[in-house]
Amino acid sequence: MRAVIVANGPMPEPPFRRFEIREGDVVICVDGGASNALALGLKPDVVIGDMDSIGTELRGHLQQEGSRLVEYPSRKDETDSELAVRYALEQGATEIILLAALGGRIDHTLANVMVLTIPELETVDARLIDGNQEVRLVRDRVLIVGRPGETVSLLPMSGDVGGIHTEGLEYPLHGGTLKFGAARGVSNVLTAAQASVQVERGLLLLVHHHRDLPSDYSEVDLQGGSGE
Repeated sequence: MRAVIVANGPMPEPPFRRFEIREGDVVICVDGGASNALALGLKPDVVIGDMDSIGTELRGHLQQEGSRLVEYPSRKDETDSELAVRYALEQGATEIILLAALGGRIDHTLANVMVLTIPELETVDARLIDGNQEVRLVRDRVLIVGRPGETVSLLPMSGDVGGIHTEGLEYPLHGGTLKFGAARGVSNVLTAAQASVQVERGLLLLVHHHRDLPSDYSEVDLQGGSGE
């Protein structure tokens, strides 16, 4: 099962043209992210969080449409986004996509990126998508699909990350190490339509900046149901 989590962050313009919501996806909204989902023409299956961004009118609409509201107290250890990810895992999600989770408050953005590191996601394909940006975590090996010339950045997330092997990137690594805090892995470049990154030790953040799509691009239809 694939869970599409819609957060309460700023919406890119145009919103998520590269990705398609597929029939059968479960749409989980992070609190006020329900407004983002509705703006995309999506029906929230579940809304989760402390509901501090859900007004009376929106709550009534969601209840009328049959959305499940899972409410938590405002004083808690987890962010609403983390709660949504853990809820998706409890429901058996094998793939998780987070939309509108980047931008806005820097602490929220960093927390949303850090949630990718939770151990429970080790066997789950999880990524953050925002406009032309896609953020993933490399725990073992990841395949990158894009177009030559697109930018890929690799950032250590767990101290120094070693045994890094890349294919299809302009600046290759063959068993190399990226040191925590250094910017050596920023702005690599795809040289082919497919590339790969593999690590032997540590967690590596992968940020893929897709090129802008033409304005008449029609493969993507968010009204239909998610994915790449």
